[in-house]
Amino acid sequence: MHITGRHIAIAAGLLAAVGIAVWLLIPAPVPVETAAVTKGRFVATVDEDGKTRVRERYVVAAPLAGRLSRIRFKVGDQVRVDDALATITPSPAPLMDSRTRREVEEMLGTAEANLERAKAIVERARAQREQANTDLVRTKTLAQQGAATAQALERAELAMRLADRDLRAAEFQDHAAEHEISQQRALLARYGSDGGGHPDSWNVASPVAGVVLKVAQESETIVQPGAPLLDIGDAGDIEVVVDVLSTDAVEIRPGADVVIDHWGGEGKLKGRVRRVEPAAFTKISTLGVEEQRVNVLVDILSPPEQWARLGDAYQVDVQIGVFARDDATTIPAGALFRRGEGWNVYVARDGRAELRQIEVLRRSGRLAAVAKGLAPGEEVIVYPSDRVVPGVRIAQRPR
Repeated sequence: MHITGRHIAIAAGLLAAVGIAVWLLIPAPVPVETAAVTKGRFVATVDEDGKTRVRERYVVAAPLAGRLSRIRFKVGDQVRVDDALATITPSPAPLMDSRTRREVEEMLGTAEANLERAKAIVERARAQREQANTDLVRTKTLAQQGAATAQALERAELAMRLADRDLRAAEFQDHAAEHEISQQRALLARYGSDGGGHPDSWNVASPVAGVVLKVAQESETIVQPGAPLLDIGDAGDIEVVVDVLSTDAVEIRPGADVVIDHWGGEGKLKGRVRRVEPAAFTKISTLGVEEQRVNVLVDILSPPEQWARLGDAYQVDVQIGVFARDDATTIPAGALFRRGEGWNVYVARDGRAELRQIEVLRRSGRLAAVAKGLAPGEEVIVYPSDRVVPGVRIAQRPR
């Protein structure tokens, strides 16, 4: 048979039609997003919200019943020791009988005992500060000679700062005890030895120097003994309180490194766990679930001038380190999924998805550390859809 050009054209058309049909029947590659398996330092953290608070807070209360004059101090005002914070005009009172006088004298004795105890605490804190200073000088000398590590020097500096703060707190307690004695003595003196009179007015003095943190009762009114009037504290002595789940608190240790973020200023602040409280409390979550929470107290280690505008009860984000490993193989946590009892990932190999079972060492936030099953440089599929199955063709989604 003679082959003409028309026959050739028809054959070419048929071949093209068959090729197009075959191409249409081949499934299109599934678009995926991949991430590289890396190797480096991995740190697992407990991430929670926290609040700042003044370490030593003093509530000034009304020492007797009467009419309180309007308080002139505002939140943020500086006060000194023995500054008159408020004035109370006592209500007419009956004569001070022998029993009442005896009670006041006993309260004076208790106040004197508290003063002696406060002085002993001051002496102990001063001795601890001197010891911490001696240890710091010795550690600095050894560090300069190469006989001490940088970590030992950091611990000595931290011990020195904590000793300074403990001494300041002890001195505040000593001032408060002296103030209490002065109040009791003034009460006896104003009523007189015969108990026949009452003072015209009573000035409530500040027990310590600091900043007014809260004014509980600003307007003039009638107050009862023990009614809170103002809160006073040292605004520069700030700590962070973080309530974490009790299951997370088990892993947190005093001395753990802390990163304080989203506190309102530039950069991140460094902190260190000072104490994990031994008792938990019940808290209702936003979803209405009862949770057992534990308070973790964090000291801020960054220079005070960096966070000078950080105040009392400010909200911060806290990341508490609980696990760290160098040269760990890490992948995005979004690449992990469960199949049976083990963890699995899809590895992108030669344009296809390969199912692989791995062993996860630890997860933290957006990253996970892998003990075995993956090698640095491989590509894993992040957040694989239900279209991704073993052996399916894949294509990198445009970024």
